Amino acid sequence: MQNTTPLSRQRGQGMTEYIIIVALIAVAAIGVYSYFGQTIKSQTSGMAQELAGKGAATEQAKAVTAAGDAAKASEKASNLGNYGNQQK
Repeated sequence: MQNTTPLSRQRGQGMTEYIIIVALIAVAAIGVYSYFGQTIKSQTSGMAQELAGKGAATEQAKAVTAAGDAAKASEKASNLGNYGNQQK
């Protein structure tokens, strides 16, 4: 039988708690990105266009549209009963 000290068990518990926290943050990030991903992509594209010395009106319009779509999607009630049945 392996002799485990309380210190090694405590380190294992700390690592487990850390993994759980990281997993929760990842799930939250995925949720935020699913709502605002297109907005972020469009804004980043617009900034890149501006830095290149070109106009970014198209990308800015896409970002505004995507933000409006995300706002509409966040207003819809969602629960486990209708999960996966939402229309974009």
